[in-house]
Amino acid sequence: MPEVPAVSRRLLLGGTLAAGAAAGLGPATGAAAAIHAAHADDTATPRRRPGQKSMINVPFEPYETVRVGVIGLGNRGSGMATGWSVIPGCTVTAVCDIRADRAGRTADALEADGKPRPAEYGGSEDAYAAMLKRDDIDLVYIATPWEFHYEQGKAALLAGKHAVVELPVATELDELWDLVDTSERTRRNLMLSENCSYGRNELAMLKMAHEGLFGDVTNGHGGYLHDLRELLFSDTYYTDAWRRRWHTRSTASFYAMHGLAPIAAAMDINRGDRMTTLKATATAPKGLADYRERFVPRSHPSWRETYINGDLVTCSIETAQGRTIRAEHDVSSPRPYSRINSLAGSRGIFEDYAGTSATGGRVYVEPDHSGHSWRDFDSYRKEFDHWLWKKLGDEAENGGHGGMDYVLQWRTVQLMRAGLVPDIDVYDSASWCAPVSLSVMSLANKGRPVAVPDFTRGGWVNLRSGLDSRSTDMPPVS
Repeated sequence: MPEVPAVSRRLLLGGTLAAGAAAGLGPATGAAAAIHAAHADDTATPRRRPGQKSMINVPFEPYETVRVGVIGLGNRGSGMATGWSVIPGCTVTAVCDIRADRAGRTADALEADGKPRPAEYGGSEDAYAAMLKRDDIDLVYIATPWEFHYEQGKAALLAGKHAVVELPVATELDELWDLVDTSERTRRNLMLSENCSYGRNELAMLKMAHEGLFGDVTNGHGGYLHDLRELLFSDTYYTDAWRRRWHTRSTASFYAMHGLAPIAAAMDINRGDRMTTLKATATAPKGLADYRERFVPRSHPSWRETYINGDLVTCSIETAQGRTIRAEHDVSSPRPYSRINSLAGSRGIFEDYAGTSATGGRVYVEPDHSGHSWRDFDSYRKEFDHWLWKKLGDEAENGGHGGMDYVLQWRTVQLMRAGLVPDIDVYDSASWCAPVSLSVMSLANKGRPVAVPDFTRGGWVNLRSGLDSRSTDMPPVS
C-alpha cells in the first residue's frame, strides 16, 4: 500500500474540533479562535517573485499533435486514457500507476484499439517522476487520489508540461498558491478537469446569463449531491478506501466544485467579479455510520473508523459584486443524484435536476413567462445550445458522464493545437478548489466568514472570455 501524504494539522484540527462538537464535548472557543488567528494570513495575497507574470490570457503554444501522459489508472484514469486517445490530433504516449499491472492493462487496451502502445511506468511511488522526464509529453493528465494532486501537478509544471488535474487540484491554500506561482514561473497552464463546466445544460445556462435572460444575476446554487455510500464501503472501487478515509480525517467540503464551477462561470468570477468571503455549516456525520450499521459486516476494516465529515457541508459565498453562491456537498445520504445547478436574477431563474422534461431543467423568465408556473427547459437549451455541443453532440454521446468528458477532452486538445487561451485557467482552478480548505477554517471558527484569496492578484476586475468562447474548428490532422 502506498504511503499517503500526511493530512495537514490545519485540516486535522478542523476535523477534531467538529468531531468534539458532534459528540457533545464542545470545542473550546479559545482553541477554535487560536486556529483561525494562526492561519488568518492564509488568505492574504503574496507578492509575485521578480520576473513572475500573470497567466491571464496567455495562450498555449500551438501543437501539431498533443502528446498526453496519464498518471493514475484507476476507474477514472483508465477511462479517460481511452478518451484522450480518440480525440483528433491527440495520442497517449505514456501511462503511469503505482500498480504496474494497471499501466500494462491500459497499454494493452489502447493497443487493442489500434492506438500506438504507450510507455508504461509503475511499481513505485515516484514512478510518475520518471515518466515526467520524457520529452514526448506535452500534457499530463492526473487522476490519482486527492492527496497526490498538488505534488504531481506541480511536478508536471516544473517538468515543462501543461497539466489537467482531477478535482481538487490541491486541498490547502498554500498548495493552491504554490500551483498559481509555479504556473506563472514556468509559463505552463494548469487546468482543473472540471467536466461539469462542459455539461450541456450548464453551458446553455451560461449563455442565457451572459445574454441577459436572467436580468442582473443575483444568486446561484450548485453542488455535488451523490449517494456514494455503497461505493465508499466497496473493497475494490476506491483503492485502499482512499476516499472513505477522507471522511475520518477532515470536515472539509471536498467536492462541491462540480456545482460551484458552472455557477462561478455564469457570474464571471475572475472575469469581472470574484468570490470574497465564505462561511460554512455542516450537519452531523450520521450517514456513513448508519449505512455501516445496516449493511457492512463487523469484520470489515471500516468498523475501526470514526467519521467526522458532516453529511451535508454547505458553503455560503459572497462576491465583490454583491452576489451570493450556495455550494453544497453530500455523498453520505440516501438521495437521487444532483448538482443542483440553479441560477437566478432580476428577470428569471433556471433550475436543473428539477424539471420533468428530457433536459431535466425548468425555467421561468420574464417577459416570456407569467402565472407563477415553471416551463420546461427544452426550447431554451435548443436556442442557447453552446457551439461545442452543436459541433460535438453526436460524438460526445459516446463519452463518459453524458458526453461532458469527451467535450472537455476535445476542447482541451483543440485549444492546445490551435494555440488558444484556455477556457479554465490556473486562477479558476484555484478559486473553485479553495472552499475545500476554507470550509475547514470556517467550521473550526463556528461558521464565521473567512476571506477568499484573490488568486488573480487584482486581475479579476477585467472582463474576458472563458467558457463562453466563440466557435472555432479543430485544426486538421496531417
